Amino acid sequence: MDKPILVVDDEPEILMAVDTALRMAGFDRIVTINDARDVIRHMEREIPGLILLDLNMPHINGGRLLKIIRKTWPKIPVIVLTGTIEVDTAVKCMKIGAMDYVIKPVEEDRLVAAVKQALAMEKSGNTGKKPLHQDLFAQIKNPAAFRHIITQDKKMHSIFHYVEAIAPSLQPVLVCGETGVGKELIGQCIHTLSARKGKLVVVNVAGLDDNVFSDTLFGHVTGAFTGADKARPGLIEQAAGGTLLLDEIGDLALTSQVKLLRLLQEGDYLALGSDKTRHSDARIIASTNQDLWALEKQEKFRRDLIYRLSTHTLTLPPLRERLLDLPLLLDRFMCQAASELDKPIPDIPKTLIEQMETYPFKGNIRELKSMVHDAISRYEKGPITADLFKGLDAAVRQAPLDTPPPGLESDKGLPTLKEASNILVEKAMEQAGGNQSAAAKILGISQQALSKRLQKIRK
Repeated sequence: MDKPILVVDDEPEILMAVDTALRMAGFDRIVTINDARDVIRHMEREIPGLILLDLNMPHINGGRLLKIIRKTWPKIPVIVLTGTIEVDTAVKCMKIGAMDYVIKPVEEDRLVAAVKQALAMEKSGNTGKKPLHQDLFAQIKNPAAFRHIITQDKKMHSIFHYVEAIAPSLQPVLVCGETGVGKELIGQCIHTLSARKGKLVVVNVAGLDDNVFSDTLFGHVTGAFTGADKARPGLIEQAAGGTLLLDEIGDLALTSQVKLLRLLQEGDYLALGSDKTRHSDARIIASTNQDLWALEKQEKFRRDLIYRLSTHTLTLPPLRERLLDLPLLLDRFMCQAASELDKPIPDIPKTLIEQMETYPFKGNIRELKSMVHDAISRYEKGPITADLFKGLDAAVRQAPLDTPPPGLESDKGLPTLKEASNILVEKAMEQAGGNQSAAAKILGISQQALSKRLQKIRK
């Protein structure tokens, strides 16, 4: 088989027994892990074809780990390993996604039969009812290319389809989206799916003046400037046959934009201090959190460069527009942080998710990850609570509604009830960052009622 079988158990003798039995049965790719905290980290590097998972382990019990695996990797079959007194628990695990269970001490024939059956069912695709994530990924040809992006959002699913369609193209790609939405990850997906032989080279062009940009991108020859004792290749040369990702392209200086335009049009460039034209076959991906057309109106960005960069364009939605992913992301980041900080993985109460759904997350997924890491560093025991997350305070978020919004000040006279209602709705939408679900919770009404009110206001 191409993918390894992952065996997770804190008892070395069990790991050895399972490993030996499987190798004698002809399975040669076996990976054993004796610390449950290492499982997620390992799976992010290499996706197994099957997992054998002990239920009773320190740090993270098997049931909890199974839930995490099922949320993020719903297609991977899991067989639980259990003591005879834990059969009822094993059956419960099967209800939440395990394919089978094997009782310890392990009987070789039973183990091998269970493994063969699980692999056969996985190969045929008959692993039971498909979770939502699996349905969304059903039509994606290369789901492994997107394994680092945690999502069950339909917009993201559509973007994955588009990425697969444009990946073989040699034309530039413009990736738009707010800070922290995962633009570089999508760039990596495009590069992976392009099957280009060269590597992906990423450079942040924000704050680079023209000389530094030229030297960084195109390199220089000996004697190009004071201190240039030897020639240095630029990043464009390092990306030969591969992909060059230019991050924060909206901040690129106008003088540098001219040089980039020439590279895009002709594939040609000049190293600093050289009059010899060089040619590059690197594909260009640019990313930005700015509106390039707005910059063009301010004469800060060239119109012709926008056209060249945006042959293929995609825009990633902010986290507040993909709230279905919030529990998945929160779970993954908590596991990662707990592993790094050697802390227990806390249970996530529903109330915490509800509070987070009203938070604006201006830094998006990057901000969420940072908040989680900081919260876990201060976490001790029990369900994790909102007070451990800096900035996540419902009272603070609702405070602006406790004071009269613009239009309701007493010295301007009383507005009509309809006017007051409209003002409150607009203020709530502003506080929720445009998210209707969050605004509805702030106002204490249903999202459907809010939606109808917004339609009347915007007529």
